Amino acid sequence: MSDYQNDIAQVAGLCEQNGSAWNEINPESAARMRAQNRFKTGLDIARYTAAIMRKDMAEYDADTSQYTQSLGCWHGFIGQQKLIAIKKHFGDTNKRYLYLSGWMIAALRSEFGPLPDQSMHEKTSVSGLIEELYTFLRQADARELGGLFRELDAAREAGDDVAAKAVQNKIDNFQTHVVPIIADIDAGFGNAEATYLLAKKMIEAGACAIQIENQVSDEKQCGHQDGKVTVPHEDFLAKIRAVRYAFLELGVDDGVIVARTDSLGAGLTKQIAVTHEPGDLGDQYNSFLDCEEVHLDDMNNGDVVLNRDGKLLRPKRLPSNLFQFRKGTGEDRCVLDSITSLQHGADLLWIETEKPHVGQIGSMVNRIREVIPNAKLVYNNSPSFNWTLNFRQQVFDAWEEQGRDLSAYDRDHLMSAEYDESDLAVEADNRIRTFQADAAREAGIFHHLITLPTYHTAALSTDNLAREYFGDQGMLGYVAGVQRKEIRQGIACVKHQNMAGSDMGDDHKEYFAGEAALKAGGKDNTMNQFG
Repeated sequence: MSDYQNDIAQVAGLCEQNGSAWNEINPESAARMRAQNRFKTGLDIARYTAAIMRKDMAEYDADTSQYTQSLGCWHGFIGQQKLIAIKKHFGDTNKRYLYLSGWMIAALRSEFGPLPDQSMHEKTSVSGLIEELYTFLRQADARELGGLFRELDAAREAGDDVAAKAVQNKIDNFQTHVVPIIADIDAGFGNAEATYLLAKKMIEAGACAIQIENQVSDEKQCGHQDGKVTVPHEDFLAKIRAVRYAFLELGVDDGVIVARTDSLGAGLTKQIAVTHEPGDLGDQYNSFLDCEEVHLDDMNNGDVVLNRDGKLLRPKRLPSNLFQFRKGTGEDRCVLDSITSLQHGADLLWIETEKPHVGQIGSMVNRIREVIPNAKLVYNNSPSFNWTLNFRQQVFDAWEEQGRDLSAYDRDHLMSAEYDESDLAVEADNRIRTFQADAAREAGIFHHLITLPTYHTAALSTDNLAREYFGDQGMLGYVAGVQRKEIRQGIACVKHQNMAGSDMGDDHKEYFAGEAALKAGGKDNTMNQFG
């Protein structure tokens, strides 16, 4: 017996126990409401989605073509429409997640107004957006199931048992829109205790995967900006442990921690690491500092010095009181950061790079895998990269190595539209198209995401509409550019009243008031014009 039928029977039993006072309660209506509200709490969601991620990670380990993907969403409605579209186009949500970007929260969700990605926004807005996203995904479940229930009623009224059984099968095998969210906690918004407290709020809202980076909390910068400052490993590991404790306290035992290193582009540190013996983690961190050998007579007032192998070394300290790493050490620091994080409780890695280059990423992952054979990455397919220019230059460089004639191309101006139909541009676009599969196979990338795509799509679509509507196209700018496309592409929210919940409200009114219900979805509802 299906869960749906079990719920009908269980509620029917309750009605019988409660006698005539419950005569107006319809067990099937109650069962429908239960089906439309499968996840009662955010912790239910976190436990459900953590199991999905763990299964997907194991499947990727066995077959690298089984990588996962997500898009960053800055509002619950955007996340909902993304999952509705995925189910429509692909039939299921398998290996497709949501990403929650700290950048987009800062830029779009702060009460201060638009902010740069520097952890200045309200930290509770992170957990708030997680809760909002899952509220909209649960509403998508309720809406779709509501449509199936109405189909079931229509088939029954028509006496069509075959159709009724087919609809019942869809109900019994319904796939939820609820999927894992990888959620950005920035650098933890403070010390390890602050990280733990926010992680708890995020998990309680539904997060099964939390991404944390090794920058200094109060100096945090976007991974694609300059001025990044990292912390010693022990400081970062304390925050990883804080997140793990939060998962364990809340009973999400298989919660996923993504450890991000910004060391490739971070040339500064705020602290000299504590070290107890040569070669320990602190000593390894300090070994990357840009130092000069000094003698006692050379020292200035207030100098900080290190003792290494019997020599006094003075780290280069900037006027900002930050210490500088040696140039060219970024990749080595990334590898050490990654190995250390995996050895101390992280599950996945995130290496923030300055360009999307499979070879560069793969070379670091191969070094990590010499120590941690199943190391896997979450990778930011960032809009901060100029993908067209980067890949055209990569093709140019590859062809130059092959000795091909490149006299028709100017490497510094390959972004130009004049190259769009060229052989080089076609090859570059093909490499962009296969980048995720190639990087999953050759660079250990388990999860590909775009951090802030819907920020850009909102801007682009609004620009197009504004140009047409306020120009000479007038209302046709909206009709031809938006509504007609919605209808022909089967975009569900063309029936915006239905998407906002009016049909579900009518269902409830009928459950509660029977024939006396005043419903919105009658013959005069203009939504009927859309079929």
